Amino acid sequence: MKRVLILSASIGSGHIKAAEAAAEELHRQRPGLELIMVDFMSREVSTVHWLLKKLYLLMLALMPDFYDRCYKFAGGKQSGKLSNRAFACVTLPALRRLVRRYEPDMIFCTHPFPEGAAALLKQHGHDGRWKLAAMMTDYSLHQIWLYQGVDAYFMATEAMREGMLARGYEPGCLHVTGIPVSAGLLKLPDKAAQRRALGLEELPTVLLMGGGLGLGGIEHTLAELEGLPGRLQLLVIAGRNEKLLARVKELAACSHHMVKAWGYTDEAHALMRASDLLITKPGALTISEAFVLGLPMLLHDPIPGPETENAVYATKRGAAVWLHPGERLAPAVAELLAGNLSEMGACAAACARPRAAAAVAEVLGKMI
Repeated sequence: MKRVLILSASIGSGHIKAAEAAAEELHRQRPGLELIMVDFMSREVSTVHWLLKKLYLLMLALMPDFYDRCYKFAGGKQSGKLSNRAFACVTLPALRRLVRRYEPDMIFCTHPFPEGAAALLKQHGHDGRWKLAAMMTDYSLHQIWLYQGVDAYFMATEAMREGMLARGYEPGCLHVTGIPVSAGLLKLPDKAAQRRALGLEELPTVLLMGGGLGLGGIEHTLAELEGLPGRLQLLVIAGRNEKLLARVKELAACSHHMVKAWGYTDEAHALMRASDLLITKPGALTISEAFVLGLPMLLHDPIPGPETENAVYATKRGAAVWLHPGERLAPAVAELLAGNLSEMGACAAACARPRAAAAVAEVLGKMI
């Protein structure tokens, strides 16, 4: 039996959700394959990786400008190659242990850290019989994803492919598939039916999300929206941030809006379907899901670097409005709800790649 080792990272939820979507479709297309999912940044895999994740989250919380400078430094051609090599060397021991344990025929990565370690291992000629594939879970090209020895790259846009061609990558290994999203998105009922299924009221409905980590200034957003005179239905997904969840429930008790809150939930897609507008930080997976659902977005507080580029992509295509620092959120929400959200929804749907997971799985299946 052929074995595929799927390596992702629990930094937010997007990398893992993209991996799960691709794995689900790969299992459907090739049921004889053995699929092994591993969170490469978990403590069980490596304490060093777990500490790197903690450091990353600390930098985002306390020193976002410093993180932005690091991201830009790593994006340079020469400086980026040095950064890639450094991270690959740090993560190589854990990758080598995983390869010895599972003896895969293919490694598929949805995060650059395991991809870099796997590419380095192949370059050294160790256990090189397995194929290596990487899904770039961003809407812009960055040096952190680019390694020699990767047999197949999957990406969101044609512009990313053109950028890789300009860097000398072979056309045959570059696949513009979009970012994999769950097949369940295509099976959801229409908005009215979804609201009834969730027990929601027929009010203008706004969904607030901050990714799996519950980031994105949700408390501040709720405080601003409290100033709007009309009654809204505000749905809040706090992710794994339990303090935020408790705080939102406290605010709900005294709000004149209808406020409902969830932690990390399997209902996220249903809540997106039931909503008229999504307020979120611009994670690539969240944006990809909103595209498929034709859901207009108000984007704010992007993580410096890739999420900024994601916001640019969605805004330029008319699917989102990007709220920049200093701009007030409540007037923007009022204007969007009073405006032509249907046009924004159509622009979002035009960007959608609902069959991305199927396209990725098809290529992977042929490779193995």
